[in-house]
Amino acid sequence: MSGFEAAVTGIGLVTPAGIGVEANWETVCSGQPAAAHDPALKDNPVRISCRVPGFDGGELLGPRRAHRLDRFVQLALVAAHEAVAGSGLDPAAWDGGRVAVVLGTGGGGGETVEEQHRLMLENPAWVSPLTLPMYLPNMLAGQVSMEFGAAGHSLVVATACASGTTAIGIGRDLLERDRCDVVLAGAGEAMLTPLIMAAFARMGALSRREEPSAASRPFDVDRDGFVAGEGAGVLVLERLADARARGAAIRGMIVGYGASADAHHMTMPCPDGRGIEAALRSSIEDAGASVDDIDHVNAHGTSTPLNDRVEGQMLRRTLPGGPLVTPTKGVTGHLLGAAGAVEAIYTLLAIERALVPPTANLDRLDPEIDLNVATSATPHRISLALSNSFAFGGQNAVLAIAPA
Repeated sequence: MSGFEAAVTGIGLVTPAGIGVEANWETVCSGQPAAAHDPALKDNPVRISCRVPGFDGGELLGPRRAHRLDRFVQLALVAAHEAVAGSGLDPAAWDGGRVAVVLGTGGGGGETVEEQHRLMLENPAWVSPLTLPMYLPNMLAGQVSMEFGAAGHSLVVATACASGTTAIGIGRDLLERDRCDVVLAGAGEAMLTPLIMAAFARMGALSRREEPSAASRPFDVDRDGFVAGEGAGVLVLERLADARARGAAIRGMIVGYGASADAHHMTMPCPDGRGIEAALRSSIEDAGASVDDIDHVNAHGTSTPLNDRVEGQMLRRTLPGGPLVTPTKGVTGHLLGAAGAVEAIYTLLAIERALVPPTANLDRLDPEIDLNVATSATPHRISLALSNSFAFGGQNAVLAIAPA
């Protein structure tokens, strides 16, 4: 491979599979779905979701601090703390002007908006003066920058369900262009609100199964929609030479990034998959590799009928070597804007531990999706992997990931 190598020296996860990297890996490899009935959605057409279990922002960040932050920022801050601590870097000692923050989110502070709108309807004087600082999507990067004294580039990207992957790709680009020395890259999302979930339900995007644990079933012939989730994933990226010079423990490398637009439809992918294929091929080319080098793919695999079929058929024709494929959304549900960041970390862990997680709820592989899909936790040596993310608006992003 001859692409630019961004070393991953820290990772942090807060997802429906658990709080922390190790809790996540254990749950994802167990194949145990996280979906459950959600009391906040008791009056909605679809009443199941994947929430982070036992997450208490007040306990983890302090009650006063948490009270001033929307949940999507709380989740990302906790993940960022784990990532920075694991990197061995000391924010009190680094040159903050050379530390960038690039994070993604699909919706920003939806929980804040819905709560404050309810208060406004009762009495406009009750609306919190913190509404905008809590809601605005850019505050995800703003709050993380303030938390760690990261005074370099600070931005939030919004490419819907590709946001986390886009953020990591942009972070890698900043390193390659010497605009920074360290990047905190990833995403945070918390859109499990009645309005947003009702909208997804009205679109027909959500699974209507009554049993939560059986609802998210990527690539299965009986899939009927996704289960929405929340979460955050953050990576610390550095130039490989810098990470080696300070003796950092390198978890893996982001070696390629590709992006594209379908330019086709608001919500549906191109039936021929040409847009997502362009992003995938671009990521492989950026890594200086070939399609025959790919050993593993963490598929987007949302559990929706059309998206899974288009992605599966694209992977089959584009990667003739038959790499081992897994979509981890069967366990976590679809984390929307945070999905790509979380799944990039799962891909790094699969490489690091030579183990591919199973595809939960895959009872019968759709015959139109002829792939080598992991149905159990499978030992597998990986030299180069892909992590796919595709989104409403036809925005596509793919990362190529390699071992350290």
